[in-house]
Amino acid sequence: MATADNNDLIFYPAFCFKASPTHFTWVKMAAVDVLRLKRRAEFQDQSTYFYNNHPIRFISLIGLIIARHDLPTRTILTLDDSTGATIDIIVQKDPSPDTTTTTLTPTTPNPIHISPTTQTLLDITPLNPGTLAHVKGTISTFRNKIQLQLERFFIIRDINIEMRFVDQRSRFLVEVLSVPWRLGGEEVERLRGEMEEEEERVEEEQERVRRRERRRVEREERDARRIQRVWEREERVRAKEAGCCRDAGVRVMREIEKRRGVGG
Repeated sequence: MATADNNDLIFYPAFCFKASPTHFTWVKMAAVDVLRLKRRAEFQDQSTYFYNNHPIRFISLIGLIIARHDLPTRTILTLDDSTGATIDIIVQKDPSPDTTTTTLTPTTPNPIHISPTTQTLLDITPLNPGTLAHVKGTISTFRNKIQLQLERFFIIRDINIEMRFVDQRSRFLVEVLSVPWRLGGEEVERLRGEMEEEEERVEEEQERVRRRERRRVEREERDARRIQRVWEREERVRAKEAGCCRDAGVRVMREIEKRRGVGG
């Protein structure tokens, strides 16, 4: 069921997010607006944040790196996009035990920085204070403060690229983010139907997997019983042959002893 807040914003169920203009895209935002994002307790997926009632997971920013701090498990970059706020960009380090260096070069065999989502290796050597960069990341919260987990980045060397980004960001803010997201009742029901069909497909596939697993177990049990029967039959044959050998041995020993007695 959709819910509403005190501002009469409607928050649609998660199955409606596929129809959102923001949920499955890199949303161009200003740092000051990213810091305004909120989570909603009624949604289980806590990786989704909201600007008004727009669900957002992926953020795109352009700004100047003004600080860099290297820690044992991560590097923290502070980005300033001249909108009145700065935001921390978190770059995860590879937890592999052979990772001991603190810098990364393109020829390093075991780079230490990785994307948290895809585990893609990231060479963040160029991301030093004074560098203008386009960063893309997923949202997280640390001590009630919004951060971005770096997924990819590009160095900006042409001021025109930054200006185009700022223009697109401003247009998106005015035309999309600042306008409440609305869905008609028929659209919600259509999306609900698609969700239920997808759940049925998943259940059917899970049932097929369970049936295959049951057949595999039954087949292995039949094979085990057949092997047990063959082994038992062979054991009986071996036991019979061993008995025959013992009897033959006894007869041979008796014959030998008899001959010894006759000879003596």
